[in-house]
Amino acid sequence: MSIIKEDSTVKVHYTGKFTNDEVFDSSKAVEGTDFQDKEPLEVQLGKGLVIPGFEEALQGMKEGETKTVTITSDKAYGPILSDRLQEVEKQYVPPTVKEGELLQADGPQGPMVVKVKEVKEDTVILDANHPLAGKDLVFELEVVSIS
Repeated sequence: MSIIKEDSTVKVHYTGKFTNDEVFDSSKAVEGTDFQDKEPLEVQLGKGLVIPGFEEALQGMKEGETKTVTITSDKAYGPILSDRLQEVEKQYVPPTVKEGELLQADGPQGPMVVKVKEVKEDTVILDANHPLAGKDLVFELEVVSIS
């Protein structure tokens, strides 16, 4: 039986949750959510294609094995960075903008999605952090195949 190592290509079913058990992503149907069964995630390890904690959790697992791991924010999407918050004048955003909305902005590497963090009288605070930054994540993993 194969064991996952650093350069393995792995197919894995996963369910990602916040520490309060709210599901944010899944490759399998989850009761009470809109998530439906889909193909398992296929990833070649050692290429930086998934968050570090996810890759580390898979190391040493065998085909058919399941486990649940908690990945701290530093091994997931990192901390919330204050330099990714920007206050802009309202003239630069749609007039109907609301807190929580996602907007497309021009970033240093091209278009990027930002979240409206706060709407003030004359300005809006935009957040370019990854939506999962600063959060500890819980993953239920099921190894489907290893090559």
